[in-house]
Amino acid sequence: MTKISLGLIYSLAVFIGSNQFIGDAQTTAPNPPELTITRFSGPDITPSPACLAVAPTGEVFVGVDMIGSLGKDPGKGRILKLIDKDNDGKMDQHIEFATVDNPRGIIVQGSRVFVLHTTFSKETGKASGMALVVFEDKDGDGKADGPPQPLIENLSNTKYIQERGTDHATNGIRMGIDGWIYIAVGDFGFHDATDRSGKKLTMLGGGIVRVRPDGTEMEIFTHGTRNVYDVAIDPYMNIFTRENTNDGGGWNVRFSHHIQSGEYGYPVLFQHFTDEILPALADLGGGSGTGALYMAEPSWPEKYNNVPMMADWGRSMLYIHRVTPDGPTFTQKEEEFIGLPQITDLDVDGSGRLYLSAWDGAGYSGSPEKGYVIRAVPNNWTYQPFPDVAKASVEELARLLKSASAVARLNASQELIARAGKDAIAAALGIASDVQLPLFARVAGLYTYAQIAGAEGIPALTALTKDATMREHALRALADRKGLLKDVATEPFLEGLKDPSPRVQAAAIIGLGRLGRIETASALLQTKVPASFVAPVKDIEGPHATPNAAIVLPHLAVRALVNLHAVDATVAAINTENATLALWALRYMHDPKAVDGLINAYELSKDAKLKRQIITTLARLYKKEDTYDASWWWGTRPDSHGPYYKAVTWEASPAIEKFLKKESLKTSPTGKAFFRDLDARNRMDIPAFAAEKKVIAAPVKEPKVDLEKIKSKKGQVGKSSIEDVLLAINKLKGDPARGKQLFTIQGCVACHSINKGETMKGPFMGQIGSIMNREQITESILKPNASISQGFATVMITAKGNKSYMGFVTEETSARVVMRDITGQVFTVKTADILTRKEMKTSMMPTGLANALSYEELASLVSYLAQQKK
Repeated sequence: MTKISLGLIYSLAVFIGSNQFIGDAQTTAPNPPELTITRFSGPDITPSPACLAVAPTGEVFVGVDMIGSLGKDPGKGRILKLIDKDNDGKMDQHIEFATVDNPRGIIVQGSRVFVLHTTFSKETGKASGMALVVFEDKDGDGKADGPPQPLIENLSNTKYIQERGTDHATNGIRMGIDGWIYIAVGDFGFHDATDRSGKKLTMLGGGIVRVRPDGTEMEIFTHGTRNVYDVAIDPYMNIFTRENTNDGGGWNVRFSHHIQSGEYGYPVLFQHFTDEILPALADLGGGSGTGALYMAEPSWPEKYNNVPMMADWGRSMLYIHRVTPDGPTFTQKEEEFIGLPQITDLDVDGSGRLYLSAWDGAGYSGSPEKGYVIRAVPNNWTYQPFPDVAKASVEELARLLKSASAVARLNASQELIARAGKDAIAAALGIASDVQLPLFARVAGLYTYAQIAGAEGIPALTALTKDATMREHALRALADRKGLLKDVATEPFLEGLKDPSPRVQAAAIIGLGRLGRIETASALLQTKVPASFVAPVKDIEGPHATPNAAIVLPHLAVRALVNLHAVDATVAAINTENATLALWALRYMHDPKAVDGLINAYELSKDAKLKRQIITTLARLYKKEDTYDASWWWGTRPDSHGPYYKAVTWEASPAIEKFLKKESLKTSPTGKAFFRDLDARNRMDIPAFAAEKKVIAAPVKEPKVDLEKIKSKKGQVGKSSIEDVLLAINKLKGDPARGKQLFTIQGCVACHSINKGETMKGPFMGQIGSIMNREQITESILKPNASISQGFATVMITAKGNKSYMGFVTEETSARVVMRDITGQVFTVKTADILTRKEMKTSMMPTGLANALSYEELASLVSYLAQQKK
C-alpha cells in the first residue's frame, strides 16, 4: 500500500474548507447531499482497517491490519464480522471470524470467505510469502470452521516482504461475473506462485492475475503496472484500476482500463518505449489508489450509479470516474465523491448499502487508536432484505440473475453454478438467449451457463456468436477456460476479426491468442497499425497516460502473435504490407530463427525505410530480460530507461552484433550516429557503437546548509506545542514569496526538489499541494518521523572495503545504487559490493528545523508548499 502523504492528525478540530463530520470522524471535502452517511464502527473494534467485503445480506467483513504496510511482526491481524441487526447504520455485534496477518483483500461468497494475506513462518516469525486462502463457515456461527484452505501460495516476493513489509506486495481481490477471482499484484511480483493444481507461475513486476474459485487455472491477465491495489469490474467484464504512483519520480496516479493480455509498460517501457504499451486513460497527479468498486445497484441515484468508484489513500478521497466508450476502450473524467481520511476500501451489499473503511491517520504501521468504517446510503433508501440464495428455488435465482443489481446477479450466478443441475443450465441459457432482456442480464446468464455447462456448452456459446449483441461476450466465454479450448472452433474468432465493432475484434484477437493455433497468425498479422504507433523522441518521455483507442487492436494482435510464438509467420510478413506489425511482434521473439529471418529479410529488401526498421528490431533483440528468481527488486524509483531492467545477452547476440557492426561500417557519419543512438536506446553496450566522450560540465553547486545550527535555534514555533502551532497556522495565510525564501534558508533544499527538471533528492515537493492540505504539510514539517513517505526511508548500506553509506536511494539499477545524504553528497555503490542494506526507522530529516520560525514564517513556508501542484 504505497502512500505519498505523511502521518496526519485527524483528531484535532482544525480542518480547512467545508468539512463534514461522520460521528467522530471527519472528511476533507463536502459529501454528496443525496447520501446519508453514518459511522458504522470505530477504532475500538476496527482499528487500521486495510480491507473489507460485504455479504449480499449485509454482514461486513473487515480486515484489521495492525502490521500495516511497513511492519514485519506477525500476530496483529484478524478478520472481523460486523452485524447491523436493526439496519440503522451502526454495528450491533462483532465476531472475530479468523486470525490472519496483513489481510489485503476479502471476498464473501455464501459460506466461503476468500482472503489474501501475508503468511509467516511459525519457526522463524518472519514473513514466508502471501497466500490466497478460503475459509468456510458452514454452521453459520460467524466464525471460520477451521484452518483456511490455500488456493494460491507464494503470491509475492518473500525476500522483500521480509525486508520492507507489504508496501508493494499483492493486494485486493474481486470476483467478476465470469466467476474468476481477479488479484491486484504490486510490482514486487512473485516467483513460483503455486495454485491448488500444482501449476507454477512467475511474474516480474505488477499487474492482474486471476484464478478460479477452487484455486486452479491461475494465469496472468495483464502486466506492467506498478502498485495496483484493487480492481473495479463492470457487468461486461471491463476492469478498471487507479494505480499507485511512483514515489518521487513524477509518474503519478493513473486510471487504467485493463484489457486481457495487455502490457502497460511499468517500469521499462513506461517512458521511452510507449509506442509498445497500452497507455493509461489519465494521469491524475499525486495520490495513492487503494480500494475499488464498480457501483451498479438500482437503489442508488442515477448520477452515482454504473460508475467505477476508486479510493485514494493519499488524497483521502473516494472518486467517481465517468467512463465513456471509445472504440475497444474508454475515456474518463474524474470527480470527487466522498472525502474520507486515508480511505482504504469499499464494498456494497444486495440492499444497496455502501461501506467504506478509513485508516484515519494510522500511519504506515497501523494504530490501535485509529480507523473506522462508515455506511453510506441514498437519502430515500429503505432496507430491502436480500434473500438467502441457498434456500432459493431455481426460478427465484433466475429472477435474481436478471436483476439490475450486480450484487444480486453475482450471488445468484454462483449459487446456480454450485447446484449445476439441468434446471440451472436451462435457466442460465434461457436468460443468455432472451433478446428482450437487458444486456447486463444476458451477459450474466451467458457466463453462468458457460461455467455450469463446461465443454457441453460450447455449441450453444458458438451459436450465440451469431447474435450481434452477444458476439463479443460469447467469443470471450468460448476462449475463457484453457482446459476446454481443444473443442472450440476457430471460425467464429476469424469472423470476429471482420466485425464492425472494435470490441468484438478485440475479443476475437484475444481469443485467437488463447486458442494457440499457429495457422491463425496470418489473419492476426493483417491487423492495421495506426499512425500513432511512433516511438518517443530521444530523451523525451512518451505519452503513457493519453488514451489511444487506435493502438489497442494492433497491441493485442502483437500479444497474440507472441503467445503463439509465430516466428515463421511474422518473418514471412516482413517484406509485405503487414511488415510494421510483424516487426513489432518480432521485438519480443528471442529465437535464433527470428534473428536469422530478420537478417535474411534485410538482405532481400530494397526498401531503405524497411531495412532501418529491421536493424532497429535486431538491436532490440540483442539483449533480453534476465530470468526472474525473486532475489532482486527494482525499488521504489527504478531505472526506467528500458527496454529491459536486468538485461543479459543470449545465444543469438553474437550474430546480431556481427551483423550490426558490418552494416555500420557501410554508412556515412550520419548513419554511424544512428547506430550509436540505437546502442544507447537499447543499452546494447557494444563497444564499437560507444558514444564519443563529452566534457561533462561541473555540477551546479547547491547551497550548503547547516541543519544542526538551524534546528538548535528556538523561536515561536520551537516554544509551542504542535497543537498550538496547528491552530495558529490554520488562521494565518502567510506569504508564499517569503515561503520560497525560507525553503532555502531552512535547509529544505538539501533534501527536496521543487521542479521535475532538478536533481532528484528526497521526497519531491513539486506536487505536494495536490496531495496534502496545509495542516498535513505543517505536521510533516513538525513531525518528520510520524510517518515516513514510502520510497524515502533512510537507507544504511555497508559495502566491501569497510565502507558504509546512509541516505536516500535516488536511483537504482540491477548494477548500482545511487544515494544522496543529508548534506546533498551523492554516492554510487555497485550492487555486487553491497554486504547489507537496511531501512532506518527514523527520517533523515531532523526534527526541529522549523523551531526558529515565527508562526507567520511557518505559515508562509506552508503556503508556498501548498501552491506546488505541478
